[in-house]
Amino acid sequence: MSIATVALSPVYEDNLNSASCLSGQHGSWSNDSILIFFTVGGSVIPLRVKESDSIASVKFRIQTSKGFFVKKQKLVFDGKELARNNSCVGDYGVAEGNILHLVLRLSDLLAITVRTVCGQEFEFHVDRKRNVGYVKQQIAKKGKGFRNLREQELILDGEELEDKRLIDDICKGNEAVLHLLVRKSAKVQAKSVQKDFEVSIVASTSDENGADAVEKLHGRFQVVALNTVPRSFILEPLIVNSKITLSPVVKQLIGNTFDGIARGHQPIRSSEGSGGAYFMLDSCGKNYVSVFKPIDEEPMAVNNPRGLPLSVDGEGLKKGTRVGEGALREVAAYILDHPKSGPRSTCCDEKGFAGVPPTIMVKCLHTGFNYAEGYEHSSKSLKIGSLQMFMKNCGSCEDMGPRAFPVDDVHRISVLDIRLANADRHAGNILVQKDDKDGQLVLIPIDHGYCLPENFEDCTFDWLYWPQAKQPYSAETIAYIKSLDAEKDIELLKFHGWTISVACARVLRISSMLLKKGAERGLTPFAIGRLMCRVTLKKESIIEEIVEEAEEGVLPGTSEAAFVQSVSLIMDQRLDDLIK
Repeated sequence: MSIATVALSPVYEDNLNSASCLSGQHGSWSNDSILIFFTVGGSVIPLRVKESDSIASVKFRIQTSKGFFVKKQKLVFDGKELARNNSCVGDYGVAEGNILHLVLRLSDLLAITVRTVCGQEFEFHVDRKRNVGYVKQQIAKKGKGFRNLREQELILDGEELEDKRLIDDICKGNEAVLHLLVRKSAKVQAKSVQKDFEVSIVASTSDENGADAVEKLHGRFQVVALNTVPRSFILEPLIVNSKITLSPVVKQLIGNTFDGIARGHQPIRSSEGSGGAYFMLDSCGKNYVSVFKPIDEEPMAVNNPRGLPLSVDGEGLKKGTRVGEGALREVAAYILDHPKSGPRSTCCDEKGFAGVPPTIMVKCLHTGFNYAEGYEHSSKSLKIGSLQMFMKNCGSCEDMGPRAFPVDDVHRISVLDIRLANADRHAGNILVQKDDKDGQLVLIPIDHGYCLPENFEDCTFDWLYWPQAKQPYSAETIAYIKSLDAEKDIELLKFHGWTISVACARVLRISSMLLKKGAERGLTPFAIGRLMCRVTLKKESIIEEIVEEAEEGVLPGTSEAAFVQSVSLIMDQRLDDLIK
């Protein structure tokens, strides 16, 4: 993930031609246009827009001028994502002099650091399909004394890399550190000095102009005994209720993550998303076993590694969410993703209806995370966050067309999203897994940090426009929906340590009610889901209109139960009118 700062400034005459050349969209510009500057990798790109331009058109111009694909872009202004592509720039209140942030998901590029034994470092962003030989060429261009490619040896995890090997094959994460050795003829002399060894190395090298030179290294080294190093990390489940017993699969999740850290394998920060998310390796260091998301690295939190500004009022990127509660929502989605048989017991491993991966709150202390003020091996640096099982996959739903997706899987995810009023369901956070036995695709929903919001303003469902969403629910799915109970869900979350706010509880009750009433009337996921989503930024959704009408019709001091009953009556009327 790369962060680009976007600054809006008044239009000056000397900027007009530059912006026009880059945008290439309009022959002339009116006086109400504004000039956008966004920086990527140290370069500044100007782009002219109008307040009436849609967010989609702005993203397309960024793609045209810089090459960043639209689906890789996320624009953030005033702590909120400009998520509705058909809304206008002016709808979000963007004006001259404001600062925006462009978050880019550069999943095809890999950040590579090449480190020499002398301490020199070179950083490159390399396409995953490039090979090791290409990296050596870049080193030769950048580093003095490394121009002879035959002398270079690139080492990863103690293994010399062949020139033809692809970067994608050798680097598991989104960042990698390669060690560079340069083969030189040298004479080594060593002599004992009391308990030390004095070593002299004389090696031939070449200077900046290619002329031969002699390099001498002289130093004293002490032989030391290797002692057992005390454990320098912490990883423990965060359990607030003594009645909770961890299930075997969750115990294994924590155990595998612990073993990987204990063997010295560093957390690998993901390039995806707008917050800090870390892939945790197994004890062999070859496979991912979990994903850790600290609460203090969420978007607009104090230790966010993406450069997003701090939240002024505590609200998250999505309306109705709070900074620092994303991890709780991740865990809540797993807890509320009940199996077909009903809510699972604390020691049960049964898979949930929608297939949310096992997730638990943990506390973790490790140097590999982001610390704005530096790391201390103390409780001050202890991280609290969600730990979710890593699911092997062949990509996400945004990597392929939706027609191949199983209808039942899409419907199960729609049930989860409608019920939890998910404010961030897009194709990129639904993983695609291919079954080893029959080759069938399986969809796995992840990233639920913006579910259970305090209002419906930002509800977003990408599956709404997939063909499967216009097919009716099966009898099995309808039976599952009938079994849902919002009141029991609220109590279940409380049992696990999260007493959700009154506003969140209201949203859960109303969204569950809409799902049940819609399924009872035979409505499709599309018909139900579109009642929860705004068409434009300014136009309220049907569910928002229903809630507003109920609020206007009740007297001050009315109980929550009476208010929900009022919503139920209005909803019945709206749904019946929709069917007619």
